[in-house]
Amino acid sequence: MTKIDKIDRQILREMTGNGRISNLELADRVGLSPSACLRRVTALERSGVIRGYRAVLDPGRLGIGFTAYVTVGLNEHTKAAQDAFEKAISQAPEVRECHNITGNREYLLRIEASDLTAYKRFHTDVLGTLPQVSAITSYVVMGSSKDDRA
Repeated sequence: MTKIDKIDRQILREMTGNGRISNLELADRVGLSPSACLRRVTALERSGVIRGYRAVLDPGRLGIGFTAYVTVGLNEHTKAAQDAFEKAISQAPEVRECHNITGNREYLLRIEASDLTAYKRFHTDVLGTLPQVSAITSYVVMGSSKDDRA
């Protein structure tokens, strides 16, 4: 585990809010010189605390008007069944996240589709055809008051 102090946490908080913040502005916000700030950011990158940078996209402008969280139960609790399911799901562009979870289901998926019709097609033609799947429960997102994913 990487040792992170108060200043590192401030840097991470600022960068989480704005990954394109300039080093000069970041240094000013956390109370460091630009060179000291850059050294810390570089160290956080090298240690793997900062894994990368990405753009946050507007789903609506990309034609994505439907989001659902889906729990999936498998009919076998074997490594082979999990591997086969994960391999199949990794090929589905509608699946934006796939998490192996605890509880009465094995997986939690975040699905994005253009609309309900496209989701139904994914549900029937992808999830519904996987031989490992024994149960599917969909939770349709009606609104999001907070979403910190970047």
